[in-house]
Amino acid sequence: MTVRAQLIETINATLNGRAIAVPAGTSIAAAIMTHSGHCRIAESGEPRGPLCGMGICMECRATVNGIAHVRTCQTLLREGMEIVTG
Repeated sequence: MTVRAQLIETINATLNGRAIAVPAGTSIAAAIMTHSGHCRIAESGEPRGPLCGMGICMECRATVNGIAHVRTCQTLLREGMEIVTG
């Protein structure tokens, strides 16, 4: 019996100026939570992150490739993307 290793494709991107790498098929929200811990800062100063995971609550918004208010829970990370939280 032969065991075949499955290669997992890695996607490289930039998060707040830092290089990150995650497995292909990862949402931007999951990548942010893995590498940063929050998607944005509320006006009250509290860190905010994905809540519903369906794009309804808008807590996962970030700037992606210069486009503000992208719902990161609904968007897969692609090679070379630039994500800015805050």
